[in-house]
Amino acid sequence: MNQTEEQVIALGATFEAALQVDKLARTGQYSEGPVTCLIRSIFDRSPDRVIDIYGGSPYQIRHGLQALEAMLERDTASLQREALRYVMNLLALERQLAKREDMLQVLGQRLDQAGKQVEHFGILHDNVMAGLGGTYQDTLSTLKLRIQVHGDMRYLQQPDVANQIRALLLAGIRSARLWRQLGGHRWQLLISRRKLLDACKNVLHG
Repeated sequence: MNQTEEQVIALGATFEAALQVDKLARTGQYSEGPVTCLIRSIFDRSPDRVIDIYGGSPYQIRHGLQALEAMLERDTASLQREALRYVMNLLALERQLAKREDMLQVLGQRLDQAGKQVEHFGILHDNVMAGLGGTYQDTLSTLKLRIQVHGDMRYLQQPDVANQIRALLLAGIRSARLWRQLGGHRWQLLISRRKLLDACKNVLHG
């Protein structure tokens, strides 16, 4: 797998997180397979390969990769506009986080604590989601850029759903950070669009 394909996987996972946030906000439901994969990715901080972070295969993030493909193809019929807005916000928020060494340190400590909860309760347990949601709230939501999540207030006002959304935004930040660590930049989405699209097709259909 080449570097562009690795970038596409990280960006596809950022899209997957955004799609699941949008689904939760509108329906109060999420897709268990992709969400399990995304929440696990938060805790895998030193993988041998990028794809290993997402379970060794692009299967669980395929809808995110398809949404990325639609954006790169400028396919307006298939474009997931709300998810795209979240992705652009996540990429911008990660840039702000990268400049805050103090916050990165706090995040690391809080994720170690959350990792112990995972061992005790399991990855999608409400206590784990509450821990991750609280971590997001105490760190990333204090930065200048605030991600506004739109949806049905009946769901958004439920504490469990709010925690799940914040936990997924944290997973989105994890993947956005990986995208940048792999050399990804927002300008690439314009300048290297064709190269990224080819890589996206290879990962999805290769």
